[in-house]
Amino acid sequence: MEPRYRYEDLKKLASAALEAAGLGDKPAQAVAQGLIEADLLGHTTHGLALLADYVEELDNGTMEKEGQPAIVVDHAAIATWDARRLPGVWTTRLAVEEAARRAERFGIGAIALRRSHHIACLAAFLEEPARKGQMVLVLSSDPSDSHVAPFGGLTPVMTPNPIAAGIPTDGDPMIIDISTSITTAALCGRTRAAGGRLPGAWVMDENGTATDDPTVMKQGGSILPVGGLDHGHKGYGLSLMVEALTQGLGAYGRADKPTEWGASVLVLAFAPGLFGGLDGFTRQTGWLADACRAARVPAGRPRVRLPGEAALGRKREALAKGVRLHPGIAGDLGRLAARFGLAMPTAIPEPEPAPEPTR
Repeated sequence: MEPRYRYEDLKKLASAALEAAGLGDKPAQAVAQGLIEADLLGHTTHGLALLADYVEELDNGTMEKEGQPAIVVDHAAIATWDARRLPGVWTTRLAVEEAARRAERFGIGAIALRRSHHIACLAAFLEEPARKGQMVLVLSSDPSDSHVAPFGGLTPVMTPNPIAAGIPTDGDPMIIDISTSITTAALCGRTRAAGGRLPGAWVMDENGTATDDPTVMKQGGSILPVGGLDHGHKGYGLSLMVEALTQGLGAYGRADKPTEWGASVLVLAFAPGLFGGLDGFTRQTGWLADACRAARVPAGRPRVRLPGEAALGRKREALAKGVRLHPGIAGDLGRLAARFGLAMPTAIPEPEPAPEPTR
């Protein structure tokens, strides 16, 4: 079993490594926070697993180190920013904050980001505004890559194109973070590197046969859209919508033939208090949450969970007991620490097992 590490120790190492690689204090803190938040929530492919890759991008100049996003359009509730290849986790955090400010004035705020670097875990941006009574959506696509074929086709055209939403309730918020494809490229890559198989037939080989073998992604295959070979028109339609809302609204995307790892992003923020009132909003979402949790389930099965419920539970446990990193990540952190002369966090000792009761 992998050891646990204190949250603050991991954040300190991650931010220090990013600063040593050339980022300023605020961007480094924001990126470190976003990556560790992903691990807290259990999205381990999009957390500290990315730190070494981000440092490499800073090293080779494909992630910019200095400056601010440039304003392309700014009009009342909306704006379009050129993120200028700055750290995507940071610029998306800025976009969420700005969209939320505009929503407080207009009821809705929207920021489109073009030429963003990778933005990691979308769910990591959502809990804070949801607990403040705002509903925030983040949508993302990567116009430089293609892993998902359009429904009925074989040629990969799109990326998994996630949609995420933080929804306030009268209790914990609902945190939705879903791809419009069945799985992600990161999970396929991790599974392939480990010599494993996917949990289901989530990818398609070059001839159109569904399989659980992630190696087909290196042989002309593609990730299946949500719905698979049977109802994949649904995920395909959602994916087209995400590309239009991200690359289309930002006026930058596949038509420009970008080649560097990145993202096109749309952030939408809603202030329920300016619609029917926050109390009215949470009364409805709270009722819905209670009804879903109370739904009948098959015999012997656990009760229905809400989106984000398990993730927020993992976060609470990790903050209390320490963050248990996915295998291999601690080694990457150790190499970064050694390179920059930083202290590697000390693992938290595991509690001694309770003694067997005497008979």
